[in-house]
Amino acid sequence: MVAEAAKVAYVFPGQGAQYVGMGRDLYDSYDSARAVFKQADEALGFPLSQLCFNGPDDELRQTVNAQPAIVTVSLALLSAIRNSADNKSLPAPAFVAGHSLGEYTALAAAGVFDFATAIYLTRQRGRLMHQAGLENPGGMAAVIGLDEALLADICNQSDTRIVNFNCPGQLVISGDMDSLRKAIELAEAKGAHRIVPLQVSGAFHTHYMQPAADSLAEIIDNIHFDTPQIPIMANTTASEITTAEMAKEELLNQLCNSVQWQRSIEYIIDKGVTTFIEIGPGRVLSGLIKRINRGVKAINIGDTESITGLADVFK
Repeated sequence: MVAEAAKVAYVFPGQGAQYVGMGRDLYDSYDSARAVFKQADEALGFPLSQLCFNGPDDELRQTVNAQPAIVTVSLALLSAIRNSADNKSLPAPAFVAGHSLGEYTALAAAGVFDFATAIYLTRQRGRLMHQAGLENPGGMAAVIGLDEALLADICNQSDTRIVNFNCPGQLVISGDMDSLRKAIELAEAKGAHRIVPLQVSGAFHTHYMQPAADSLAEIIDNIHFDTPQIPIMANTTASEITTAEMAKEELLNQLCNSVQWQRSIEYIIDKGVTTFIEIGPGRVLSGLIKRINRGVKAINIGDTESITGLADVFK
């Protein structure tokens, strides 16, 4: 068994983690995971599971599909972990957190709403964000190797903004396409090690998403949220969400405001967490966490093999 002093946090990935084939082994191996995929297909009225398993990639990458797909696979993994006979010793989380879209998975994991509601809401979120992006075309880019103050100055000069504070040396900027191009040119001139345009359909986490936030507010108003059973880290404030009303406010605030991922992880570590379990497709968050603090353990659970391996990690 794990020593009683060990504290664990579950973290859940955001858009960009998707890939064709994700979740197929879970569907084949775990009844509980298969039930989540069936819930998703029923909640959305089309076979999202088949899109996850078989693509095509360009369709899966579309915001309206990628968002519920990533949440579905993450929740299928969570369900498989919780119901796996091999993993009864897996510690319950002291905190949960999700990166942008992943915050919906975190809320479901904390019992704020059920899995079907999480999948439905992220489909609506993706649809509204895509629509806002069509009305005000924009994009995002990861900037590697510039400090925050220098990049903030570049953003002021280019009418963009820093929207993801991911880890030391990795920040993400967002804005309309002309502004983003100007910011990228300035960042290159200032010595950025690398700049990676992100495959998204708009200037996420900026005021350009306000129409999406307004429409999503009407949807969320009609959905019951329960009090979180586990403390949830809020993207926008890097503070704890402890009430249903705070959870609703956060889901709306995060559309137009920055993701404070580094501060969130530092807060969780300050509260004594020593192990982070990333549950979902990809390994992005595990990498970010290790760059924030190399002294903590970061484990990725993204497929059947990694679930089986958990039994050895938490003996």
